[in-house]
Amino acid sequence: MTPIAVTIAHAGEFRAAGTDLSERRRSGVSKGPLIDIAVAPDMIGMHWAADGSLRLGAFTTIASIAADPLIAAAYPGIAASARGLATPQIRHLATLGGNLAQRSRCWYYRNPHIACLRKGGSDCPARSGNHLYHSAFDLGSCVSPHPSTMAAALLAYDAKVTTDRRSSLTIADLLGDGSNGAADNALQAGEMIKSVELPSPLQGERALYKRAISRTHAEWPLAEVCARGVIASGAFQFVRLTAGGVAPVPLRLHAVEAALQDREATAAAIANAAEQAASGAKPLPMTGYKLDLLKGVVRDLLERLAA
Repeated sequence: MTPIAVTIAHAGEFRAAGTDLSERRRSGVSKGPLIDIAVAPDMIGMHWAADGSLRLGAFTTIASIAADPLIAAAYPGIAASARGLATPQIRHLATLGGNLAQRSRCWYYRNPHIACLRKGGSDCPARSGNHLYHSAFDLGSCVSPHPSTMAAALLAYDAKVTTDRRSSLTIADLLGDGSNGAADNALQAGEMIKSVELPSPLQGERALYKRAISRTHAEWPLAEVCARGVIASGAFQFVRLTAGGVAPVPLRLHAVEAALQDREATAAAIANAAEQAASGAKPLPMTGYKLDLLKGVVRDLLERLAA
């Protein structure tokens, strides 16, 4: 995951830890000069406010987010998501900003000999080719799922992103709505992520994260979900679910949330709500299985929140 990696026209790319950028340059997908970033004090570390909100510098490593006990207590979905992605070695180097701004993992994009929309081509070869690990929610011209686990978790927490040019960007502002197949995000040329702000946690909330993967460790998610909930008097007073790995951008599962809001946290209500996770899906011929995985992960997390 290349920290804060965005193409600056054709002049070069930002580089920090370079965990994704190095791989792209080895394969020949990324070329040209590199721009090393001088880290300012406000771009690294965790900065807590008096109201309990948190600002995370873009250069804060995924490993430090995963290991911090204060984050685990206040934002357990964020900590669990950080623990779940990549490998210990990658988490040690990779940064929050890099995870948000990393490039597509699609094998057509990663092949230097194949043109695609994200490399200036005219179409998405995955649509007519092998798209086994691609989107089950077809939102635009490119069907590669967004690779950022942290983006899905931050979406669940209504996080805001600050760059060197703009502030208070939502995750949707940063990544778009999935309709632009030529871009991995909505950053402008040369724009750099500086920090991510998290609002104060809700009183009594719980949060969990889970991913469905094809092997036990070090695998990209086929579907992943971050779930938050406040249950009082046996009913869902607040529920928030976001999904990754199934669409060109992380998704809020609005239909699931609506099915549970102010409803008793019973097994039947949860089972019914979990089926709504596929609402609005338009799977490709090879990706329908992801909807079953998504519904299963949602049901498991909701049952655990209600336990």
